[in-house]
Amino acid sequence: MTTSHHPRALTDSHGRTVNYIRLSITDRCNLRCFYCRAGKDTPFMSHDEILRYEELLELIGIAEEMGVRKVRLTGGEPLVRRDFMDFFERAVTAYPKMDFRMTTNGVLLAPIAPRLKELGLRAVNISLDTLDPGRFKEITGLDAFGAVWEGIQACMDAGIQVKLNAVAMRGVNEADLPGFIELARNNPVHVRFIEFMPVGGGTTWETDRFWSSEDVLKEAGKYAELIPMPGPPRNSNFDEEAGNSRPSKPYTSGPARMYRIEGGQGALGVISALTNHFCDACNRLRISSDGRLRTCLFSDKEYKLRPALRHPKLGRESVKKIITQCGAIKPIGHEILKQLTRERRAVCDKRMSSIGG
Repeated sequence: MTTSHHPRALTDSHGRTVNYIRLSITDRCNLRCFYCRAGKDTPFMSHDEILRYEELLELIGIAEEMGVRKVRLTGGEPLVRRDFMDFFERAVTAYPKMDFRMTTNGVLLAPIAPRLKELGLRAVNISLDTLDPGRFKEITGLDAFGAVWEGIQACMDAGIQVKLNAVAMRGVNEADLPGFIELARNNPVHVRFIEFMPVGGGTTWETDRFWSSEDVLKEAGKYAELIPMPGPPRNSNFDEEAGNSRPSKPYTSGPARMYRIEGGQGALGVISALTNHFCDACNRLRISSDGRLRTCLFSDKEYKLRPALRHPKLGRESVKKIITQCGAIKPIGHEILKQLTRERRAVCDKRMSSIGG
């Protein structure tokens, strides 16, 4: 299904090469995290709006032809969509050279972890803001910490690299930091604390709840010696385990700054989207589950791919043209973030669950 072994890479006007697509396959989720969804009555997209699996496969093929080498399947929660495993098997079979990753909340992960490994999944990002079952229920609205923990264990047992993403929130999960450090000390997992971003209409973001990456690292230093991990430049597709040398700058796995825990198996990282932006090295585009191309997380500017994809006379060449033209004008996100300081509001209106994280 791939037409070229050496496709021309997609480059924007700032010289950034796009080789990574975040592809949302549903906006539905089985959790109700207070910072992600605006409320219990928040509507989901209709069935007709969501891209069919065949269309998602077509988009992956188009992306590969355009030089994309990494596709992250996300949501909402990707595992709640019916027949996900059949779709994933079709995807890895059709595009064996593509590096497929997944982001999930882990609730439904445990039973399928061995099969995911068999199909070639090397790494999974699991969203987990706390290690306390009671606090987990308060944050997510569901008493499902046990299921998530089983999913984490199943992935480690299967040999899938586990990355845990925790949204850093003062007054919410500060007390969990020592536990996360011990988890990374005793297991080969990467724990990343992500700065709480003012994204989405109805966001609960506020200054008093903001916990900066530098403050997270300062606090973490009380519980472990953090050693900056060596690694590749941010704008690359390289994502392997780091060596043992001690560099002057931390390893960057995508937007994360990573630190090995002295004497431990895993690592701790921070993603400082607000205080130390990484826009100059951003290599990604997002496609929502209803087929809208989003070139920057912080901008509500989107471009419709679904009409072209479903049009009998347009199809993939038209979709490639849209992606090429819109990707070329991919904005610098931190310039959009300046709105926050001036207007003290969310920098975009669309919910994170609809964007695809």
